[in-house]
Amino acid sequence: MLDVRFVRENVTLLTEKLAERGTEVDLAPFTAMDGERRELIQRVEALRNQRNQVSDEISRMKREGPEAKELVIQMRQTSQEIKELDAKLRKKENELREFLLLLPNLQHASVPPGTGADDNVEVRKWGSPPAFSFEPKAHWDIGEALGILDFQRGAKLAGARFTLVRDLGARLERALINFMLDVHTKDHDYQEVLPPFMVNRDAMIGTGQLPKFEDELFKIDGIEYFLIPTAEVPITNIYRDEILAERDLPISYCSYTPCFRREAGSYGRDTRGIIRQHQFNKVELVKFSAPETSYDELERLTSDAEEILRRLNIHYRVVELCTGDLGFAASKTYDIEAWCPGQGTYVEISSCSNFVDFQARRANIRFRREGGKGTEFVHTLNGSGLAVGRTMVAILENYQQEGGSVAIPEVLRSYMGGIEKIVVPS
Repeated sequence: MLDVRFVRENVTLLTEKLAERGTEVDLAPFTAMDGERRELIQRVEALRNQRNQVSDEISRMKREGPEAKELVIQMRQTSQEIKELDAKLRKKENELREFLLLLPNLQHASVPPGTGADDNVEVRKWGSPPAFSFEPKAHWDIGEALGILDFQRGAKLAGARFTLVRDLGARLERALINFMLDVHTKDHDYQEVLPPFMVNRDAMIGTGQLPKFEDELFKIDGIEYFLIPTAEVPITNIYRDEILAERDLPISYCSYTPCFRREAGSYGRDTRGIIRQHQFNKVELVKFSAPETSYDELERLTSDAEEILRRLNIHYRVVELCTGDLGFAASKTYDIEAWCPGQGTYVEISSCSNFVDFQARRANIRFRREGGKGTEFVHTLNGSGLAVGRTMVAILENYQQEGGSVAIPEVLRSYMGGIEKIVVPS
């Protein structure tokens, strides 16, 4: 959420910056609500000051003996008026907060301008695409031939965008989860957390999924619980309404969770395979940082996510998202895209973002500097480290062999009990 004072003092700038993100917003309702709120505050403060003066006068008169009945009546009337104005003020503040909750974050000055994915800027590449002596297949054909991806039965069990992963496919997915967690906890100093897979409405508001994106979430009927779309939500909300110590920053967490997304508005996109599912596994990286170091932490977090692909020896590229492709809460984002030769394209496998104080202000996550009395909002960051199903897609397509088998990347073989290859059933 944006700072109300910043919005008040920068209406023109904010309108221009949001337009660069493709968000046309009329801030006139904000200006009107903010003016009414400030007027109510002034009236309440004036009445409270008046009540205090009358109270002092009543105390003085009681000490000296004169009758104070009229002043007592006046004070009661003033108190009632304050109560009524307080109720109006709370209502106006809630209206103002609801308005601000729908405004996206502001992009960092370094974010390239653009209107969509075609304007994203390639930052770097790593490795080279594999060379094949045969026509490489897409993962859906490979997985079905190996008997490890069962799309028909996944649909029978749940519906479209669900897949049953079998046998060595399930073991490969579990191996990837353990490998990613081991790398991030042992080599990158993240602390592992296993959070609830359901959260309340306040948690979703804190990270920016609500109120704007409720139609993209799975909500449990009859209770205010939501299935998490990413571990970012519960992990970021660990410190909601808390004050951290500066000496404890940065804090780095990693977490494996299943993720649940309705994918509203994405129908027709990535309908084949396991690229875009309603349920998928992911290892998430989350950081809490002091403001002055958060962009350095973004570079570290992105490199940590890249390291998984480097160890798997999978060619990838990193792109910086342009203004028109940024997510709602992000100030700056890098996407890591793995090369998938069977599809002949790069596939997003991680999105690493700095949200600056946008989420922290919504969730009221603050820190106190050493020797300081006041508090500041922390900066929050997160990225996939990595999306597990999409990493399996990259392995199936990059490590496919002539004849249909798939080699297991060397770093995963110990997690697979020494298995070196998934072969087509005889």
